[in-house]
Amino acid sequence: MPLFKKNIFGQYIFVKKSVIRLFGTIVYPRFNWIHKPRVKGAEIFRELPKQNVLIVSNHQTYFADVSFFFHVIHGSLAGHANRIDYPGFLLCKKHAIYYVAAEETMKSGLLPKMLALSGAVTVNRTWRANGQNVRRKVDKSETQNIDKALQDGWVITFPQGTTKPYSPGRIGTAILIKKHKPIVVPVVIDGFRRAFDKKGLKNKKRRTELKMTVKAPLDINYDQTVEEIMKQVMDAIEQTNDYDLMDKIKKQTQAIED
Repeated sequence: MPLFKKNIFGQYIFVKKSVIRLFGTIVYPRFNWIHKPRVKGAEIFRELPKQNVLIVSNHQTYFADVSFFFHVIHGSLAGHANRIDYPGFLLCKKHAIYYVAAEETMKSGLLPKMLALSGAVTVNRTWRANGQNVRRKVDKSETQNIDKALQDGWVITFPQGTTKPYSPGRIGTAILIKKHKPIVVPVVIDGFRRAFDKKGLKNKKRRTELKMTVKAPLDINYDQTVEEIMKQVMDAIEQTNDYDLMDKIKKQTQAIED
C-alpha cells in the first residue's frame, strides 16, 4: 500500500495508523496493568465482512470506551481474541474502522482533536449542545458521512448518544439500519464508569474490571418499523430499563418528520 494513500474521507491512512499506535501505546498500561480487562466474544470480529458493519454499544465515558474498542478489535484481528495484548494495535491490520462522536466533544481541546484523527465521524447532536437541551434539524451532510464510513468499512456507534445509563436510543441508528441493512453487532461494556472520570482520561478506581461482551450479529427484519428495530438494538445492548422507551422513540420519530 502506497505511503500516501488516502481513505474515503481524503485522510492519509498512515496518519490514522500512527495516531492509533501512539495512543494505543499510551493507554495500554491503563487497560492491562492499572485495570483488568475481561473480554468475551471478540473472535466474532475475525468473521465479519470488510464493509457495511455497524457495531452498537452502550456508552460510559467519552474516550476510554472507544480506545478499548480499538484495542479489542485489533487484538482479535491479530489472532489473539479476548485479550488486550501486543502487537494488536501496532499491526493495525484494518484501517477502515470509524466511530460516531459528537463534534463539540472532539473539538473541545488539542487531545480530542488528535484523537479524532483515529477515525471519528463527527455529528452535531440534534437534542443537546453545550450542556443544554436543544432541538435542531439533522444535518444531511453528517448522515452522508456515516453512510460513506459504512460503505468503506466498520462503524462503531453509541445509540444513546450519552454516557447516562438507560437513556433511550436515538432513532437515527434505526434509520441507518433500515437504509443500509448492515451487519449489526451488539456490544455491552461495563466498569468504565467506575474506573475513569466522565471523559475517560483520569483514573478513579484502580484494579477495576473493564468488561466487554461482543454478541452475535442481530437477526433483523429490515421491514420492521424504526421503533421496533430500535427496541431490538436497545434490548441487545441491555439498555431498556425504561417502560416508556417506545413512547420516547415515537416522539423522536415525530420530531424528525416535523
